[in-house]
This record gives sequence, C-alpha cells and structure tokens, in this order.
Amino acid sequence: MINGYQAEILKIYENIRETEAKNLKLRRLEISSICPEILELDNEIQRMSLRMSLEILKADDSEKTITLYKEKITDLRVRKCEMLVANGYDPEYLNLKYTCSKCKDTGFVGANKCHCYKQKLIRLYYKDSELESTIKENNFNNFDLNLFSTHRLGDEKYSPRKNIENILEYVLNDYIPNFSSQNVNLLFFGNPGSGKTYLSYCLSKAILDKGYLVVYKTSDELIKNLSEIRFNNNHNLESILLNCDLLIIDDLGAEHLNEFSITELFNIINKRILNKKKMLISTNLTLPGITKQYTERIASRLLGDFKLCKFYSEDIRIKKNLQKNK
Repeated sequence: MINGYQAEILKIYENIRETEAKNLKLRRLEISSICPEILELDNEIQRMSLRMSLEILKADDSEKTITLYKEKITDLRVRKCEMLVANGYDPEYLNLKYTCSKCKDTGFVGANKCHCYKQKLIRLYYKDSELESTIKENNFNNFDLNLFSTHRLGDEKYSPRKNIENILEYVLNDYIPNFSSQNVNLLFFGNPGSGKTYLSYCLSKAILDKGYLVVYKTSDELIKNLSEIRFNNNHNLESILLNCDLLIIDDLGAEHLNEFSITELFNIINKRILNKKKMLISTNLTLPGITKQYTERIASRLLGDFKLCKFYSEDIRIKKNLQKNK
C-alpha cells in the first residue's frame, strides 16, 4: 500500500471511535439526569466485568467463576434494559454504537482487514484518482455501442462497431478480471472522438471498484506534476504517480514538449515498466506519429511494452451532441 493511505484510514477509524466515545458520554449524562439508577446499574456491570477478569486469574476453577459472574452480569443487564425501555429509551442506548459491528470500528478482524477497511480505501482512492465526479456518468453502464457505425471505414478490417466490441471483449473478459495477475499496459490510439477517453473512464471505475488505486492525468497535467516533483520535492505526489496500481495518461501528444518534459515522461514510463506497475495511455497520434514526435526511447517503450488498441470512428462526441439537440 502507498505510504500515507494506511495511516489515513487508521485515523478515520480513530475519529469514528472518538466521536462515538463522546456521544456515549453525552448519553450517559442524559440518563444520569433522568434516571441515575440506570447509570448505577451500568457502572455496576462494568465493575462486575472487571472483577470477573481478576477472579479468573486467581481461580482454580475458572469455568465455574465465569459462569457465576456471567449470571450476575446478565441479571444486571436485563434490569438495565428494562429500566431504559420503561423510560422510553432503546435498550442499547448506553452501549457503544459501531458503524461496523464486525470489526468494532478498528478496521481489523483479528489480523485481517475488515471489509469496511476496503470500502474506506476505495473511497480514498476515488478521491485521489481525480475521477470521482466524471465516472458517475462515464462508465460501462452507460456505454452505448449504437454510437459506433456498422459500416467499415476505408481499409479497416472491421467496422467501428465490431472493432470496439473486440476491444470491450478483451477489457471486460480478460484485462479487468485478471488485473492483479497480469502485467499488461494498454495504448489506446486513434482519431479524436473515437471513444478512447470514455473507455478509459469506464475501465478506471471498474478497477477502482475492485479496490485498486487508479490515477488519471492528462499528459499536460502529468508534466506539471512531474515539474512539481522535480523542483518542489513533492514526494507524496511522486509516490502516488510511481506506485498507483494503474496510471492513466490521457491525450498523450497534446503536452508541451521540451527537454525536461521528454526526459521526465520517459523516466516515469520506464520506472513503472521496470516496477511492473500498469499504465493506460491514450493518444490521438498514429503509431508513425508517435515515433516522429517522441524520442526513440519513449517510442520503443510505447510500441514494445504496451498492448496496442486501435480506435477508429466518426467523432462520437459530435454524434452524441447532435442526438441531444434533436
């Protein structure tokens, strides 16, 4: 796990427990003012539980001691609950209320992470992915194959519809289900408006929902981030970009190119490849365009270490907009 996430999640659990402890204290004050006898019973239960623990350590017959004390504690709890109900309160009113009864808001069941830990981790991942609002609409549930023509374009082997179906079949039946076990980088390339960015959004939501950290950056944003890392020593940002489970770089080729951006772009792509950290890169450039625009080292990584997925279609953005305005 990336540095900082576990500490942040444990802090969330700590805050939950602290808030509930304060709330319980307020509930106890409320009951003490209305019916102090109930609070005295509750205090006696706590004292009895402590005495039981101490007696067990000294007793020759611990089972007999446990049975004896449990009977007394049960009687006290029944009386407490009856008095709470008689005064219009829930019988559990003086107990701690957990948001997760399984782990009691610790995040762990024994040595294992609770399911709620993963849920909190996913929420943090969503926040840091910078995709939270975008993928509410742009996801597989809203993917419309009808936007892709069934007529072949030029010399392409398949129609745009059949081509996107082939890509979807791979993504849905192989890439996503086997995300953790396969080390596959994806390069989406093709004309503008052919569905590359939309499918990137869909894929990122599916991977996020499996509990992995996905970080989405346009190529221009990525270069700005790399500058922040280099000149301002932003180590947290560097850790996220290098260690996230999937780094998506959208619109490669639109960034301003200079010696710095070319060097840093190669470095992050190369480091992630060496560390077997997956990437998805989309670009409007053709494959020859990539070799022309970038250094041989970058082009070699993109064309040699990525699964190439070619997109082609009429501009879907224009088609969707025309449908809205009918």
